[in-house]
Amino acid sequence: MERKRVGEKLAQDTHLVSDTRLEAGDGPPSPLLVAVAGALILVTVMGIGRFAYTPLLPRLRDALGLGIAAAGDIATANFVGYLLGALLSGPIAARAGRARWLSLALLLSTLTTAAGCIPWSWPLWLALRFVAGFASALGVVIGTALVLDYLAAAGRPRLVALHFPGVGVGIVLSVLLIEAARFGGLTVFGQWGVLGAAAGLASLVATAVLRRLPNPDPQPRAAGAAMAPMEVSGELKRVVAAYGLLGFGYVITATFLVAMARELDNALWLEPLSWIVVGATAAPSVPLAHRLAARFGMFPVMRAAFCVEAVGVLLAGYGEGTAAVLVGAACVGGTFLSITALVLGAARALGGAHADGLLGWMTAAFGFGQLLGPALAGRLAEVASGFGPPSLLAALALGAAALLLPGRDASAGR
Repeated sequence: MERKRVGEKLAQDTHLVSDTRLEAGDGPPSPLLVAVAGALILVTVMGIGRFAYTPLLPRLRDALGLGIAAAGDIATANFVGYLLGALLSGPIAARAGRARWLSLALLLSTLTTAAGCIPWSWPLWLALRFVAGFASALGVVIGTALVLDYLAAAGRPRLVALHFPGVGVGIVLSVLLIEAARFGGLTVFGQWGVLGAAAGLASLVATAVLRRLPNPDPQPRAAGAAMAPMEVSGELKRVVAAYGLLGFGYVITATFLVAMARELDNALWLEPLSWIVVGATAAPSVPLAHRLAARFGMFPVMRAAFCVEAVGVLLAGYGEGTAAVLVGAACVGGTFLSITALVLGAARALGGAHADGLLGWMTAAFGFGQLLGPALAGRLAEVASGFGPPSLLAALALGAAALLLPGRDASAGR
């Protein structure tokens, strides 16, 4: 009964995603279902739409005859689109019509993934991954804002622990589908097509839930507050800067991990396994991080996670043998997503009335950091004949992020 009363209250005070009224008997979905739908959004736009490029990269390079630098440029094009999408999605996430943009993001992510089934030229791959990055940012920022607002209004904010693991689930799912398609005789382009079909299915299920979702005005504040300038505290500036350094620090390993595994003798099974480890450790990391933050404080847990990730980056780049690659993958997978969830939670608390719009700026800072990584790492790896030097640079960025975090915990961590 309590859930029904919450749903009726939301329906009375809000506009629907489809801009139509709820039909009789067609109530809003449960908070649990919304959290799962949010996870499917991240499966579509991140786990598949964005990160599937990593396990497919070695075979795509072989098929297109690309060097490491050219492959890094394709990843950079994706991050340029991500940065642009993040900058645009901040204002969109603070408006009641944002759900239509989320639908567009899901459609674009699905189409650009499926379009990988065509052996495009290198310039067209740049364009394709640019659009995919743009869709990823829209999906992450707007989808997260919608889900978090609904869960907060329903009194179930802790269910966000089911939303963010969608990235890790999507990573694992993409590897399993890629390997199944490969053993089925499909080329790397056919494997892109299989992923496109999976993204389409996930987005359809998510949309079926979201179209029933009341869309609260994300700015229910006093008149004129929407026009007030955002006050950026010193703490918030440091959090934003640390998040930007995370973007740079994780992305080199996240882009080239499978390429690093390919250099070892047991690459045939280590390539997919290394990326599965990233996804499998990422999926449960968010609820674990929230529990640790509740006990030890948000910023101390974030600081420890940055240090663990720096160790993982160094292991993947400099370590020798299977164990180094897999432990490095686990360190990166088990921290980058949990840091993201904690940082965005802290930013929402510190941002106050501007929390939804702030998500876009946070994502833009992250996008700018990761924009620099692949192109720089690809060229540095070619010059150095290895991924050690770029990995060292990434680890230093992560260490700097740990030092930048505020010394005391934020109210978001309580």
